[in-house]
Amino acid sequence: MYLCTMIINDKTWEFVGRHAGDDVRKLALQGAKDAGVDLPMALQQIAGRQAARRKLPTWAATEGILYPPHLNMEQCSSEQTACYKARLLDGKYTGGRYVDLTGGFGVDFYWMAEAIARHPSSATCHLLYYIEQDEELCALAEHNFRLLGLACSVCRGDASAYLAGMEPAAVVYLDPARRNAGGNRTYGIADCTPNVLELLPLLSEKAGCVILKLSPMLDWRKAVSDLNGPADGEPSPLRVSEVHIVSVGNECKELLIVLEKGAPRPLRLCCVNDESTFEVALSMQSTSPNGANYESERCGLSFRTVRTLPANYLYEPNASIMKAGCFGELCRRYPIRAVAANSHLFLSSVEIGDFPGRKFQISAISSMNRKELNLVLSPLKSANIAVRNFPMTAEQLRRKLKMKDGGDHFIFATTLADGQHSLFICRKIG
Repeated sequence: MYLCTMIINDKTWEFVGRHAGDDVRKLALQGAKDAGVDLPMALQQIAGRQAARRKLPTWAATEGILYPPHLNMEQCSSEQTACYKARLLDGKYTGGRYVDLTGGFGVDFYWMAEAIARHPSSATCHLLYYIEQDEELCALAEHNFRLLGLACSVCRGDASAYLAGMEPAAVVYLDPARRNAGGNRTYGIADCTPNVLELLPLLSEKAGCVILKLSPMLDWRKAVSDLNGPADGEPSPLRVSEVHIVSVGNECKELLIVLEKGAPRPLRLCCVNDESTFEVALSMQSTSPNGANYESERCGLSFRTVRTLPANYLYEPNASIMKAGCFGELCRRYPIRAVAANSHLFLSSVEIGDFPGRKFQISAISSMNRKELNLVLSPLKSANIAVRNFPMTAEQLRRKLKMKDGGDHFIFATTLADGQHSLFICRKIG
């Protein structure tokens, strides 16, 4: 048992309740009139509650939840992404220990442990272990899990040391810290703490399945290659079986990698944006940074072709598909053609209701010729401007076009396969 050092007196709780919706910065400047109020703690709880309303609605609705400092709240998963991780356990957890070696604030652990607790085998064999080296976070987790009704073991310890001494587990979860000793962000697997690459031999001995949460900035092919080891080396018992690129509101949030013993082939790649999932089965050759790039299609249109095609609609894939780069598969599944190899924009003569991304109806197409621009853009006073493989930034183009920001129209500026710089003037669908 950990004695939570965040002991909050009644006056502080009253202050938190009175100012639950107030601006934390203004409260800090105003101070507390009552000397009995622990103002730093009150501000931490108010800020945490406000963040939780957006990020963790279930916890925000539970009276008495204690929140950590701002950095921990910033780094923790949202309820939406934590629930998605819990679904990854389907078919992988069949009973036994579940160990989270990097517990943090405990958001991922809670939803994944809840899913395991509901598993048919839970009555006899589920054991849930939260491991965290920070004593304060351990104390918070123990308090909050008890309040939420989750029965589990909270252990303070270093992930590497705990892994070396623990009993075998069915599933191990890791979310390595992506900041170095100086507090700067890191992205590479080897630069995070703990270094999962160094832990792989132990993880192979101790876990049947490992789920990793990595930076969305990381190249997923490089991550798969690093985790699977050199092609000419001794294969590890744990191999990457799934890659999940998770976006919320079309913003890429997480890269999740699943390693399993006797991992099935082909590898499963899931591009997730809210409720939309685009799934691809990949050969190991296509995932290698030096192997075949199956996504690179011989595609691209000239300005003349674009003008003559019955291209009434423009499509922009969602953030997860952009990150995955699986544009070739996108072209095979939908009646679309890429504007150019590096544009990441697609055209079609038909409206595709279930396209995994943004959909636009094209009202005009223009070159950068001044007379043509004046003719096409004269009815517009404002537009949302985006550039894709274009020699100007969006702001530079806005100034050149003398166009205000916003409104119902969208202008996509890109370069076609013949090198022609072109503008697509569109209206968003849906």
